Amino acid sequence: MIEAHELTKRYGARTVVQDLSFTVRPGTVTGFLGPNGAGKSTTMRMLLGLDAPTRGRATIGGHAHAAHPAPLTQVGALLEARSIHPGRSAHHHLMALAHTHGIPRSRVEHVLGMTGLTEVARRRVKGFSLGMGQRLGIAAALLGDPETIVLDEPANGLDPEGVLWIRTLLRSLAAEGRTVLVSSHLMSEMALTADHLIVIGKGRLLADTTVDALVRESGGASVKVVTPDVDRLSALLPQAGIVTEAADTLRVTGVEAADIGRTAAAHGVPLFELTPQTASLEQAFMDLTHDSVEYQGAAA
Repeated sequence: MIEAHELTKRYGARTVVQDLSFTVRPGTVTGFLGPNGAGKSTTMRMLLGLDAPTRGRATIGGHAHAAHPAPLTQVGALLEARSIHPGRSAHHHLMALAHTHGIPRSRVEHVLGMTGLTEVARRRVKGFSLGMGQRLGIAAALLGDPETIVLDEPANGLDPEGVLWIRTLLRSLAAEGRTVLVSSHLMSEMALTADHLIVIGKGRLLADTTVDALVRESGGASVKVVTPDVDRLSALLPQAGIVTEAADTLRVTGVEAADIGRTAAAHGVPLFELTPQTASLEQAFMDLTHDSVEYQGAAA
């Protein structure tokens, strides 16, 4: 379990993270989201003991990260995938990490296979693509078979097969009862991967909720209705929010699809289509963080 209690980080007069508290529980994939400049990387560095908080505390498994005698076997982390000596091979890089923690060679071979790097294990890292470097960073994070995994943008640079692989991997790790915290700007992937979300903006907590709850509370859900009698159906739904999208198509909010269907049937209004339209996580995220975006582009 990861616990952050009133984490605050200041650099001079600038406050990057302020009074941030949350809990990441085992058995779930928790997405850590926020716009650029929200304080995600600083928070993750404080969780891992790389930055000291100005105030507050962070624990992993009930202890500060630095207090673990063999941290790689307790917490696996990926913050900078390419922070590896370019002259080393993937195999030598992982072996060096293994030696410092008493991890057997067999585990090195296991994570190379798990991440698809066995065939390139003896190649120097400087020749790796961005995606291969990312896989090596993930292999290093998993080397100690840790109970807690913290990954910053793990899908960065991966091709579609790699993105599917990391999604499946994260969910399988959580299913084993591990604690998984992952940051990403890919909302479509977070919608498919995460069970829980922690969203921050300008260093403050904006949401600590499930994916479904965040999408539902965004108010973007609607029902697409296709009927040859849009005027009559509209008059039968005075409590609804109705937008006419075409001569025979309505977008209805505030009324469930089943209620629309029952009303139309009771009054003999033919329906050619009645389809619930779920709001996307991306739109819910944009709505929630609109006032927290540090850099906003202008429309062309």
